[in-house]
Amino acid sequence: MTGDDARLIDRFLEMMAAERGASVNTILAYRRDLEQASEALGGRLAEADDAARATLDHHWRTLAASTLARKSSALRGFFAFLKDEGLADQASKASAMLARPKVQRPLPRILSHEDIARMFALAEERAAAPEARSSDIRLLALIELLYGSGLRASELVSLPRSAALAGRPLLAITGKGGKQRLIPISTRAREALQRWLAVPASNPRWLFPSRTGHISRIRLYQLIKEFAASAGIDPTRVSPHVLRHAFATHLLEGGADLRTLQTFLGHADIATTQIYTHVDSRRLVELVNRRHPLAQMNLADRRRQS
Repeated sequence: MTGDDARLIDRFLEMMAAERGASVNTILAYRRDLEQASEALGGRLAEADDAARATLDHHWRTLAASTLARKSSALRGFFAFLKDEGLADQASKASAMLARPKVQRPLPRILSHEDIARMFALAEERAAAPEARSSDIRLLALIELLYGSGLRASELVSLPRSAALAGRPLLAITGKGGKQRLIPISTRAREALQRWLAVPASNPRWLFPSRTGHISRIRLYQLIKEFAASAGIDPTRVSPHVLRHAFATHLLEGGADLRTLQTFLGHADIATTQIYTHVDSRRLVELVNRRHPLAQMNLADRRRQS
């Protein structure tokens, strides 16, 4: 990558962070995408033209649609930035690099109520045992927050220790793009957290500390996979995000409305939340059959006929 590409990518990402509040994960992903594009074009990304688009199409033709969509977004944003700043002659021509692929959002993997019950039974048994280790108590608190409050993995691992103090009924969460929201925390989750807070902390700043800061998302992923296997559940079916999906699915089954669920999950667009409606179709059909005015009229007709 040439010095010009590196400098312009740095300036673009600085703008993304400062003006648009892009998250650290987004910045890292965009940097990787742009640096890979620059490398594929011989360090001449800022000078890209129609031929460069064909080159990138060839390099990335085997990528998944979701990955290609992100790369396309990074490139469009980069060239729009160059155009706005007057930094590259070809920016207007190259802004359409990589056509937007049509991404079909996959249906979320879900766990049954029986799977969840099995996991919590084992977690509570281990945490309550006389020989319980601090890792057992921590794991119970982690899964309580993943399933009980629907936190993202990145939100959970980066919680400050102060977030769980004083038995507050709400947690202040900093989500994607630095956006903050309040989410309820259940009584049992508060109890699990109080038990965890009683364990001496290696780092008073973080709720779930590690030797170098707080535990990583990768480590959380490993812990959940290992625990699922211990509970007799196929670990390929379980991850922190699957527990978040289970939270959303089961809350919707219990009668929560989509707007409330959107707030809890921190979705900017309710269309993202609507993906969960597919898992609750039976309850929705039953709701229409029981509560719709036409259903009530049919019920009255049947009573008159009898």
